[in-house]
Amino acid sequence: MRELVLKISMSIDGFVGGPNGEVDWLFGSLDPESTSWIIDTLAGAAVHVMGRRTYQDMAAHWPVSSEPYAKPMNEIPKAVFSRSGGVRPDRSQATKSLQDAEHRLTHEQRSASPEASPSWPSWVGAQVFSDLRAGIAQLKQGTGGYVLAHGGAGFVQSLVAHDLIDEYHLLVHPVAVGSGLPIFSMIPEARHFRLERSISFPKGIVGNVYRPSQLS
Repeated sequence: MRELVLKISMSIDGFVGGPNGEVDWLFGSLDPESTSWIIDTLAGAAVHVMGRRTYQDMAAHWPVSSEPYAKPMNEIPKAVFSRSGGVRPDRSQATKSLQDAEHRLTHEQRSASPEASPSWPSWVGAQVFSDLRAGIAQLKQGTGGYVLAHGGAGFVQSLVAHDLIDEYHLLVHPVAVGSGLPIFSMIPEARHFRLERSISFPKGIVGNVYRPSQLS
């Protein structure tokens, strides 16, 4: 049975995006070692899951990117959670997060224009679920690698609130943003976690891997 793993970047004051979803603050602390760690996490998944807004951003971005993350992001199957039903790649619905991500790219890192975006089966053929609990339960019944969850904040808040995450991969960046989007704001009471491992990277990012734990 598969586990659900969350990989997400956050500030040291606990936000995964600014008040309007800004993520420009996280790129300056990335380095080759933290990038390699992220790629390994992406590549180990059997399926990537996300909410509708994140799907729109990623389906617009990754097929035209030559960044090192693009290969696992384009090749691994996708599942999307959308209360409104079917989804399709639509760049017009992209968010501030996508604008921030693309603003930093050089010309060489973009392999094609958005209008010439190739149709990767993993994006255009993504599974779509409307029920969060039932969909995650179905995905966990599969074989192979883990189910890897991506933000945005609202989708992750729901996963956390329903206690569906088996392992948290939190990349803590050395920056405080003051206010923004948290992921633990919907829990009804304190949650406890066990630190499995921790690794620090040259530019100050710390990767912490936690699992839910019961206090003895």
